[in-house]
Amino acid sequence: MESKLNVPLSPDKRTSGTRKKSFNREANLTGWLFISPMVIGFVTLLLGPLLLALYMSFTDWPLLGEAEFIGLENYRAIFQDAEFWTVVGNTFMFSAGLVPLNIVLALGLALLLVRKLPGIGIFRTAIFVPVMTSLIVWAIVWKYLFATDTGFINQILQMFGITGPSWLYNPKLAMPVVIVTSVLKNVGLNMVLFIAALQQVPVHLYEAARIDGASRTRQLFQITIPMISPTVFLTTLLTIIGSLKVFGQIYVMTQGGPDNSTKVLVYYIWERAFKNFEFGYASALAFVLFFIILVFTLLQWQFRKRWVFHEE
Repeated sequence: MESKLNVPLSPDKRTSGTRKKSFNREANLTGWLFISPMVIGFVTLLLGPLLLALYMSFTDWPLLGEAEFIGLENYRAIFQDAEFWTVVGNTFMFSAGLVPLNIVLALGLALLLVRKLPGIGIFRTAIFVPVMTSLIVWAIVWKYLFATDTGFINQILQMFGITGPSWLYNPKLAMPVVIVTSVLKNVGLNMVLFIAALQQVPVHLYEAARIDGASRTRQLFQITIPMISPTVFLTTLLTIIGSLKVFGQIYVMTQGGPDNSTKVLVYYIWERAFKNFEFGYASALAFVLFFIILVFTLLQWQFRKRWVFHEE
């Protein structure tokens, strides 16, 4: 046995092993070359700025002058900032209004448009087109539609003898207006996801329910919603995350007014960074927003097993 173990490799076997190692090195090098653009982009455009922003959140970083490391002072100041709590309340109010309205409207439209009828694709396209429209353009159009004197909506009301309100200048109406316009902008995306989910529900379940005498309402709550619950979970999760990051329509339509009634967290971050030039404080606010989104995501992930069908 020892003689066999000590027999030196033949030249052919050594050459074969060397070639195999060389081939593996070349294959690894080729793989790294293929993924290097993505890796470089990830490090330079995402990971690097993220780490820099984290460091900035622990500093007093003005636009001009040197940054000063101040530890957790920015985070302490945030939780003592009365305007921060107002902004957080506005953000939650926006999410509480947008998410249920978006999900319910998208599901209702999907139930209507899932049927294979002549010309149904035109209606699906019409509802989905706003999703592809620029958010800034969309917000500008609706800002003029809701204008006080020359707005199309108030002109329509004037035809019926009704004096339209100052929609975007009334603290009680500005947030609902932004919520409605945001829902109309993005409801088409969730509608398409719901249509795809509804098309996967087995038809024999509805046939069995009709034989048993189940009404359409009972079929909806006992068959349809449980079967598409994974899609409901996905759309709800994405819609909540998107609502917590709202900025564009606020910036164009109200700029946080009137009386800070529509000032949300992302707009507040932009204001502290690019109006007050408090980049350290703004970075700390950004990470507070990150943890708020993380908490909501984790809570939804934990509670999904209680109502999402197919979850163990």
